[in-house]
Amino acid sequence: MTSTTPRPRGVVITGASSGIGAALARACAARGDRLVLLGRDRERLDAVRASLPVDSTGLIADVGDLAAMRAAADDIRHHFGTPDVVIASAGVSIGTLAGDGDDLLALERVLRTNVLGIAASFQPFVAAMRERGSGTLAGIASVAGLRGLPGAGAYSASKAAAIALLESMRVELHGSGVRVVTLAPGYIDTPMTRVNPYPMPFLMDVDKAASKLLSLIDRQRSFAIVPWQMGVAGRLMRLLPDSVHDRLFAHAGRKPRGLPL
Repeated sequence: MTSTTPRPRGVVITGASSGIGAALARACAARGDRLVLLGRDRERLDAVRASLPVDSTGLIADVGDLAAMRAAADDIRHHFGTPDVVIASAGVSIGTLAGDGDDLLALERVLRTNVLGIAASFQPFVAAMRERGSGTLAGIASVAGLRGLPGAGAYSASKAAAIALLESMRVELHGSGVRVVTLAPGYIDTPMTRVNPYPMPFLMDVDKAASKLLSLIDRQRSFAIVPWQMGVAGRLMRLLPDSVHDRLFAHAGRKPRGLPL
């Protein structure tokens, strides 16, 4: 009897230069996946790649730049073929206020990155995955998309839209062999959350979170919240009447305003 070694999976990860994206790159590299990593910052992306135990390819692209994403996808298909897994991890966050006109630009930036960026990361590979009859598209949303939070209108709106967008994709691709996975982390210890000036319940180490997220991707879960404790809290939040939700969160801590992180 002869045994064969499964071929390494081809995995594309956006937002791989920091945070959850970088941790997912480490988790995938640890098991020998073939990695193509996308990020906006060459120096940080190269530092992540240098820390990995396997060779990887790094491409510089902003997920909100449609032309750059199309060019990156063409490069990936030409040199590596159609990936097995695409993880849309790129995201930005910033505090915003509804009555401040200056924050409209921040809102536009957050929506472009967190919503359009997911579509731009997946679209170039959908047709080829459908033709092949297999593939996984995993999008990183957030528990913040379950209810609107004060001072975080841009982020909450973008993540709610991301959840709906991913669900629509999942239904569209049902039965094609292409699976869409929606992952909604709670508070994960990354540069994005370290600026938060308020308590963060169930704060999770980023590498531990990445390991859990990767396991959920492998299992092709349609929707999951990480960690599980935040999942319970998130489901309870969705059940709260609006009047109770408004009273509880009206004076909650708010993310600092400024440049999106």
